[in-house]
Amino acid sequence: MAKTVGVFGLGLIGMALSNRLLGAGHRVLGFDLDPARGAMLQEKGGTPSDPADLWQSDILLSAVFSTDQLADIISDAPEGTGKVLVTMSTCDPDDVAALETSAKTKGITLVEAPISGTSKQVEQGTALLLLGGDPAGLDEFEGMADAISPNRERVGTIGDGNRTKLAINCVLGLNRAAVAEGLVFAQALGLDPETFLETAQRSAARSDVMAAKGPLMVARDFTPLGRITQSKKDFTLIREMATRNGHSQLPMVARYLEMMEDAEAAGEGGLDNSAVFLAVERMAKD
Repeated sequence: MAKTVGVFGLGLIGMALSNRLLGAGHRVLGFDLDPARGAMLQEKGGTPSDPADLWQSDILLSAVFSTDQLADIISDAPEGTGKVLVTMSTCDPDDVAALETSAKTKGITLVEAPISGTSKQVEQGTALLLLGGDPAGLDEFEGMADAISPNRERVGTIGDGNRTKLAINCVLGLNRAAVAEGLVFAQALGLDPETFLETAQRSAARSDVMAAKGPLMVARDFTPLGRITQSKKDFTLIREMATRNGHSQLPMVARYLEMMEDAEAAGEGGLDNSAVFLAVERMAKD
């Protein structure tokens, strides 16, 4: 049955979610602080709307950048909505758990479904959704979630979805950096990068990250599917969560954050996260 879905945040992920929902016959109301993003939604067949109007939807999705923005959505919500709000961004797990309580005071059931995958994978319906929270709220979401992706895993209570996502992102980001450094090293040895990458993909070093991001690095095509700024945000949160849980030193995470800071300083924050390659190139020459 077609539903009206409210989407907060129309960035790369929010637009990809909206396109999937529209393609499945759902009605999408969307809000973004940037009016241009609302215009993009309208071109796709969705309806740009004010935040208050989104709460008239059957179910709401949040694809905003930060946990603070999610908190604002909840604090600005009308009383007694009785709606399910699904946070699909990477957020602070402890804060999300606390927000579940404040959401209840507004009559909102807050559940989480952070996405493991790029905006392209969301568009293709192949991303993995990591579900956490109230079972009844998750049941309501899963009633329409096939429109987004059939790949879903219930990982625990509220916050556990984002804990799982951060640990996955740690592996992904470090893998991207390893692929970048391997390519930079191969070039320094005089190897053709494209030929090296083809060979590496047939070796024990192969990975999904190498297959997805390696060709972008070789082509120097950094059209964003997941931005450097987002990766820096996630790794900053990874470091904070590690410290909060008794692991103040994650050496590779610290080094990766240096790469992200180098990329942002070079004006590359809006590029795809595979542009870590450019940071590695610069740092290798220092």
